[in-house]
Amino acid sequence: MPASHKILLVDDNPLVLEMMGRALSREGFICMKANSAMQAMELLEKDVPDIILSDYDMPEMNGFQFRQQLMGNKKFKHIPFMFLTSMNNAELMLEGMNMDAIDYIVKDVPVPVIVSKITNVLNTIREQHERSISELSRAAVALNLNSVPQKVPVLHGFGIDFWHKPYQNYPGGDFIDFIQIDERYTFIVLGDVMGKKWGAWFFSFGFLSYVRSAVRLCIFDGDLSTKSIMQKINSVVHHDPVVSEVLSTLSLVMVDTELSQMSYSGAGDLPLLYYNYAGDKTSRIQSEGLLLGLRQDGDFDEFMLKLNPGDQILMLTDGMIDEETAGRKRSDYSNFEQAITAFLGKPDTFNQIRNSDFLNKKAQEQIDDCSLIFLQKEIN
Repeated sequence: MPASHKILLVDDNPLVLEMMGRALSREGFICMKANSAMQAMELLEKDVPDIILSDYDMPEMNGFQFRQQLMGNKKFKHIPFMFLTSMNNAELMLEGMNMDAIDYIVKDVPVPVIVSKITNVLNTIREQHERSISELSRAAVALNLNSVPQKVPVLHGFGIDFWHKPYQNYPGGDFIDFIQIDERYTFIVLGDVMGKKWGAWFFSFGFLSYVRSAVRLCIFDGDLSTKSIMQKINSVVHHDPVVSEVLSTLSLVMVDTELSQMSYSGAGDLPLLYYNYAGDKTSRIQSEGLLLGLRQDGDFDEFMLKLNPGDQILMLTDGMIDEETAGRKRSDYSNFEQAITAFLGKPDTFNQIRNSDFLNKKAQEQIDDCSLIFLQKEIN
């Protein structure tokens, strides 16, 4: 069983909790332990497991009540749930199964049997997910739906490329687009819809459509300001009753090849990484804008930058800086910056990054969609 599989154990008996936790940990599970349903709810707010194994007979809130509370919460209702009980009561089991519990496990059953049951459940879920992914992918191809472009545009005097890897090869929430207005102006779009897998992937098309429409409308009105475009996008998202319930970041960059400059506005995104070739210095460009749709006025700003020969810009989503240690997620922009800085300013920078040990490790250990966009003013 891969160590990445987390199980939440819930039991009011400390001895059962400790013994079962140790046994399952030896089998490769990361065990989250709660001695009550209330404590389990607190843990779930911090970390979501792959499966929940809960005792039935507990004081204050029993296993059925706990399960009902989970089913009423859209964040937790789809987590696979199994009852752990010392009783072998057919009526109780039937009641639990009517609450979409996957199975019952009797406490007296040997640990290898428990592990086998849990493993089979997770493998079945994984296979169902893979079939769903395959069906979604076929539908996306048939409808020509892409949240990531098939190729990069040609920009006079600039080099541009990107690297994208979805989490566990599921269609995810990261979206990328290059909107080329003419030979002079090109907009670079990088967003991240909050959530996992195809749920986020589905909404990414809604956000992309709003971005593309706002860019075109502003261009039609002669307004090239990324701040104005971001405000239009935010206003539409804020008033959309469906999309407004889904949070998303957005980095919006406009490249003016004639003036060799870029303008940038962000919505709850990570800082851009800027490499100054002449000074051999790296710095961050941070936006103050709020997540899309969070408020009617997103307090967006606009950053203008003259790009000189050799200067480089990196745009990224949080999958590039997220790490998991001992079952805990942490974000470390400084670690990303330190790893990437070694390649900046070098010949063929992007290919060096793409083939680096850092990116290979990130692809193997990622815990979220990873997207990176690279822009460089070419050296004459």
